[in-house]
Amino acid sequence: MANILIAGGGIGGLAAALGLAGRGHRVTVLERRETFTELGAGIQLGPNAFHALDLLGVGAQVRDRAVYIDELRLMDGTTDEWIASMPLAGDYRTRFGNPYAVVQRSDVYEPLLDGCRSHPLIELRGGSQVVAYEQRGQGSGEVTAVLGSGERLSGAALIGADGIRSAVRRQLVGDGDPRVSGHTIYRTVVPVEQVPEELRWNTVTLWAGPKWHFVHYPIGGGAWLNLAATRDDGAQVAVVGQPTGRDHVLNEFPELGETARRLLELGRDWKAWVLCDRDPVEVWTDGRVALLGDAAHPMLQYAAQGACQALEDAVVLAESLDCCEDTVVQRLEKYSAERRERTARTQLVAREIGRRLYHPVGEAARERNAMLTGLSADDMFDKVAWLHGADLG
Repeated sequence: MANILIAGGGIGGLAAALGLAGRGHRVTVLERRETFTELGAGIQLGPNAFHALDLLGVGAQVRDRAVYIDELRLMDGTTDEWIASMPLAGDYRTRFGNPYAVVQRSDVYEPLLDGCRSHPLIELRGGSQVVAYEQRGQGSGEVTAVLGSGERLSGAALIGADGIRSAVRRQLVGDGDPRVSGHTIYRTVVPVEQVPEELRWNTVTLWAGPKWHFVHYPIGGGAWLNLAATRDDGAQVAVVGQPTGRDHVLNEFPELGETARRLLELGRDWKAWVLCDRDPVEVWTDGRVALLGDAAHPMLQYAAQGACQALEDAVVLAESLDCCEDTVVQRLEKYSAERRERTARTQLVAREIGRRLYHPVGEAARERNAMLTGLSADDMFDKVAWLHGADLG
């Protein structure tokens, strides 16, 4: 089997390593940071993510850490009125074959990392940032990853899983910096004992307002409440994890109704991000090089599918590379062809959800409410079936 290099040791990179090693390949994961860690608070995992995690051999470990919520709930953030809910137990699980859950990012990352550390075919290298790649042509049989230190490592394939600002993508696609969405998100977590008992809901609850929304849900086995408040403020410069004062966050959402404001006021130690994504692209491969996860299809948070799609990528990549070195180029093209349409649709749907469901103003908001209140649970399941019900084999 082949020696495969992976640029990036995040969720997507580690998932790809596990999948490829499971097919008998020797894998080297090259991570720019000295230590393998995962930043960030809460994420949502649909049934498609659990299906991928099961195929990668870590589904049980993630399930042990997950919080299984009762429903996705949309509320009017200014009036406290209920708009719509999608139940996530019973019929939902029966239809999609897996649960919907919320976790801390580390609850996914650590099982993947443990799996990689214990696998004899996987080498994890920190402090090894990939800055470029070289290949002499498809007939040479190898590609070389160039590290920031000047070191060069060669393998049968290089997988660019190095995030939204991927150096591999910069060379392969050449589409410049990510697109700044103009949306600023403020995130924090609160110990659940600080949350009034009547507000400890086992739901993902989203309060929608004019050009803003506020979402919260339990994580860490129910020990924490994850808070995230987003405003469509026209921000033009990317910001990543900038500490932000509590008063500033509260002042950004003056229209919040009473219940939502009680929850927002619980937050301390806020940090801000300006959300970015990219337009879908047709080209994911260059000979023995391919993109994966945020390097291939970075998307806004509104479909709650960023990590889910990276996990799907890893499974399809491993299945595609169940081969010998001579067919790597063709198999990478097969992987790209299988993933491009689905991930592009998810990227664009994520943008539309933010615009049409979470942030509409005036008459558009009233039309949203009328549309959603008219849907049954089965209707809602039908609408998400293409996304949550993915069949990866």
